[in-house]
Amino acid sequence: MGRPLFYEIVEKPATSCIIGICSAIWFYTSCMIGICSAIWFYIQKRNFGYSHVGLSYENAIEGHHWRIITSAFSHISVIHLVFNMSALWSLGVVEQLGHIGLGVAYYLHHTLVLVVLSGALVLGMYHLLIQRFKIEYFRSVTAVGYSCVVFGWMTILSVKQPSSKLDLFGFLSLPISFAPFESLIFTSIIVPQASFLGHLSGIVVGYAIAWGLIHGMNNYWAISMLGWIVLVFVVSLKRSGAYDFDFLEIESVTDPSLPSVRFLGSGRTLQTSSLPVEGVEIV
Repeated sequence: MGRPLFYEIVEKPATSCIIGICSAIWFYTSCMIGICSAIWFYIQKRNFGYSHVGLSYENAIEGHHWRIITSAFSHISVIHLVFNMSALWSLGVVEQLGHIGLGVAYYLHHTLVLVVLSGALVLGMYHLLIQRFKIEYFRSVTAVGYSCVVFGWMTILSVKQPSSKLDLFGFLSLPISFAPFESLIFTSIIVPQASFLGHLSGIVVGYAIAWGLIHGMNNYWAISMLGWIVLVFVVSLKRSGAYDFDFLEIESVTDPSLPSVRFLGSGRTLQTSSLPVEGVEIV
């Protein structure tokens, strides 16, 4: 008989929290979609769905940089959610490998890196394909899902602990050393909507972390990075018009291309640099 679930949750606290967040976001999104389906005028007014949280090249160049975060934690269906969370649960063994330099802190620090860099890399690939190869399909395709991070952790574990196995749904087991590319090919074949570039970006960032090309992450840098993510998230939400923060006002100062961020009531101003749906891909 297997160990009680409670002990598994205690040993994988970070993984359990991330699974809870992804599940809660998917449940909230599903409820909103259900309400929209039942109330026609609400659909017309809000039309809430994956297109409102997913990541696309079009949205990114319009300033919706916050979608790098929301797209990672959102899922298009319960099957999509279950598949990603099942793989993530198995990969949570990283939290138990503190003796080889991994562990909970390593897991949290590099999950943050994987979310941001894999999303940025996807946009970079889209830009190259659109601008250099003139493939306009990638301009409007929308990607959602946590698979970028899942593939990243598959890759890291395949390098750090090649003897491990990836368990899916409790009965399917894959050698972790081959899991990244096996899963990349498998999902691309059986799931036409699967984002090959999204999964590949997770693998690329995963190897960069595992081989030490991205290193030096500690609590200081993780907290600093998180702070900048929150700032960019809030400012891009405000500037894109996706959400109106009453306490925040953005106005141009000195250079018209550089916006300033003013917190109403405090008198403080911060100047930051400015960056210049037809399909959906599951990641």
